[in-house]
Parts: sequence; C-alpha cells; structure tokens
Amino acid sequence: MMLIACPHCGPRAHVEFVYGRTLDAVLPLDASPETAARILYQRDNPRGPSQELWRHTFGCRSWLRVTRHTVTHEISEVIAWPPTPEPGTP
Repeated sequence: MMLIACPHCGPRAHVEFVYGRTLDAVLPLDASPETAARILYQRDNPRGPSQELWRHTFGCRSWLRVTRHTVTHEISEVIAWPPTPEPGTP
C-alpha cells in the first residue's frame, strides 16, 4: 500500500486517490489535433521519478502533484495543484 501525504488531510492510503496522468500529458487548451495526439499517445515511459497528477477523490477532492518513482513507487513530494502563489507575489 502506498501512503500519499495530502497537504490538506495528512497521510492517506492510495485507495482514497485516483490517478489522473503524468504532468507532461496535460494538454494546452490551444493544442492542435496533431499535438494532442503526440502528447497523449506518443510519450516516453521512462523508469525513475515521474511527476503525476492525482485527485484525492475520497477525501478533500483536491488535485495533487505527486513525484513518484515508477519502479519502486516511492513518493518523494506531494504538493497541491495548481500551486497557489505565495502571498505578496503577482
């Protein structure tokens, strides 16, 4: 079982979350059909750390950016997504 440390709820079992996609598979709104097909279907699948989007579906329902090793499933970072700017920054 993986534990994902939700920044809002604390550590929770992975069964409370739903995997969205890798961060590099997020499409820009103005992507052409060719670009969208390349981003979605012609991506590399390397071993090692991967930045992924997960949703805490059975908890606070927020989106999270999770840095997870694709072989060992070790999670090294979890932050809220989209990131909120620091107070006082434009």
